[in-house]
Amino acid sequence: VLKLAGYTIFITGASRGIGKAIALKAARDGANVVIAAKTTDPHPKLPGTIYTAAAEIEAAGGKALPCIVDVRDEKQINDAVGKAVEKFGGIDILVNNASAINLTGTLETPMKKVDLMLGINLRGTYLTSKLCIPHLLKSKNPHILNLSPPLNLNPIWFKNHTAYTMAKYGMSMCVLGMAEEFKGSIAVNALWPKTAIQTAAMDMLGGSGIDKQCRKVEIVADAAYAIFKQPTSFTGQFVIDEDVLKKEGIKDFDVYAVEPGHPLLPDFFLDQQPENLARQMEEHGDVDILTLSSGATPVYKSGKTSADSAATGPVSDMFNIIRGILSPDIVKTTQGVYRFDLSGDHAGVWYIDLKNDAGSAGSGEPPVKADVVMTLDSSDFIKMFGGKLKPTMAFMSGKLKIKGDMSLAIKLEKMMGMMKSKL
Repeated sequence: VLKLAGYTIFITGASRGIGKAIALKAARDGANVVIAAKTTDPHPKLPGTIYTAAAEIEAAGGKALPCIVDVRDEKQINDAVGKAVEKFGGIDILVNNASAINLTGTLETPMKKVDLMLGINLRGTYLTSKLCIPHLLKSKNPHILNLSPPLNLNPIWFKNHTAYTMAKYGMSMCVLGMAEEFKGSIAVNALWPKTAIQTAAMDMLGGSGIDKQCRKVEIVADAAYAIFKQPTSFTGQFVIDEDVLKKEGIKDFDVYAVEPGHPLLPDFFLDQQPENLARQMEEHGDVDILTLSSGATPVYKSGKTSADSAATGPVSDMFNIIRGILSPDIVKTTQGVYRFDLSGDHAGVWYIDLKNDAGSAGSGEPPVKADVVMTLDSSDFIKMFGGKLKPTMAFMSGKLKIKGDMSLAIKLEKMMGMMKSKL
């Protein structure tokens, strides 16, 4: 028997990514899928509209109802719920997948973005659940599934993007509360991937080259499907995709990898410490690593600053200190040439050569090709060498981009430790 045949699934943000993957998985069983999403006209940067998703769902064997829904708009959700009930006779499963992400600190996050994240992630999830619950209560095996993380209160997951974390945790708190509130009648659970997932959102955050550190959307869809099969007594669970699939008997996870064998980027909110991650990446040799950045990377425009203007200022002062601690000893133990592409107030290119002679450091291109290129804001560079920002944390939070030999990047951390005593 096809498991979800005849079931009606209401999915927010289903025009692309994980939402669409869950829709297609259900469609293959012959499910009815309500695509509640915003995109009606093709977006220049993002694939898919509610209509292209609908066509794919029908082609996969499901029935589709595309609805124009911004989850911040109560009337739009209400209309979509009404249409769904009229067309399909009810709603059996709600997937709260629509989300906005902005990985920036408190001072860097405009209120417009804060409102967007809280409005879509937290309020949108609460509101869509509220409007679907009366219909879910009439279903024979109703489920609400929120694409949100386990409630991990380790401050490391707050400090670099408090607004985003609050918004995502708001979705998870809906699970905590509603699972208890509707115990015995509706299963309410959260699902979160163990690793980064290859989606348009990830491409925008991580840039090209991030793909090979990701798994495909299918792993999340398969995990969601495994949850929908559970009775309503399976509730209040914060499920990780890989864990539920292991319980389903799946052993080979390589099928889900974009590039099998490549180290995977762990997802946010799961406690794999950044230091372990850096070590794991280092063991894999010189991987070209890009990490999650808050939106676009500040691109260094060459020729913007001349060497003269670089000769004064806080970066230049920092390099004076760096030159003061260079020694044949450091060169012997490091054996690397670093180039820094700095953006922001004190933009420019700088280098530290810890490979040749007694070492050298200064503004401009390194005398030989760099083994590691680090791209970051000049203010973060000053914080990093001043011991106020750990490179691993800068890397994990997207403030620092590293290209080249990761193990050399880690060696630089030791040199920063020596700097501290000099400052």
